[in-house]
Amino acid sequence: MRKPLVVALCALALAGAGATPAVAAAPSPTGADTTTGTAPATSLTDVVNDTVGAVADTLSGLTAPKSAAVNFAGTVSLSNCSGSVVRMPDSAASDPALVLTNGHCLESGFPAPGQVLTDRASSRTFGLLNASGAKVATLRADRLVYATMTDTDAAIYRLNTTYARIKSTYGIDPLTLSGSRPAVGTAISVVSGYWKRIYSCSVDGFAYRLKEGDWTWKDSVRYTSACDTIGGTSGSPVVDDATGKVVAVNNTGNEDGARCTVNNPCEVDRNGGVTVRQGINYAQQTYPFTACFTTGNRLDLSASGCTVPKP
Repeated sequence: MRKPLVVALCALALAGAGATPAVAAAPSPTGADTTTGTAPATSLTDVVNDTVGAVADTLSGLTAPKSAAVNFAGTVSLSNCSGSVVRMPDSAASDPALVLTNGHCLESGFPAPGQVLTDRASSRTFGLLNASGAKVATLRADRLVYATMTDTDAAIYRLNTTYARIKSTYGIDPLTLSGSRPAVGTAISVVSGYWKRIYSCSVDGFAYRLKEGDWTWKDSVRYTSACDTIGGTSGSPVVDDATGKVVAVNNTGNEDGARCTVNNPCEVDRNGGVTVRQGINYAQQTYPFTACFTTGNRLDLSASGCTVPKP
């Protein structure tokens, strides 16, 4: 939910891509589909994204902090966000694969406060990355299973293929969502499929409420300052370095030090006290989703323990 980064424009200019592709593909840190009713990516957009991705490869190779244990396998790039192919703890290899990203990364624009979308047709495409960050395939969704920006900022797509088919064809396993809440001090990696960059830091704490513009999120993960995520990292999986499991999805940060505005979230405590932390970034926990999916990766919002917002 931040503005496009100047670095994205400069990178494209240096690559000789010209001004028009830069405008079309410049990412926003917390998602880029900022206009309601935005059409799904076209083949031209895919070409532009490949150009930006190539430039990102060069830049990240020069500047990106690397994690020894965590790599890019199973992450995906969207048109202007990041994401990952994920499985629930009990998902089977034969289940249709799922992709996790942010709710604000929807191709249709930001969900309104209080809005929860379920079981919608989608043909969204995702660039599947291998361990080194190279794109090895284009995956396609057939449904938007769930999306909201209320209490959390998450979207889950169902692909038109299975985990087993992805493994047999590309040799890539999905990332597993942890069923447990992360702890303060946990070493984590934020893995951006868009920029092909890994940020390494720790869980600094949790915001009881995180307010940004009209949206409010609950129990948000706050990073230590080393995870200085940028535009295009929205939707990146936040991986527990010790277990390799996904504990959150990256979504926002305070850019300018403003109070509770778009691009400048503020923390609100149980007593209503407000804290602004300029330059600090946040993610939304993902363990609640593990109680909401049953056999066959079917969403069941009435399942015991499923506490995510409902339509």
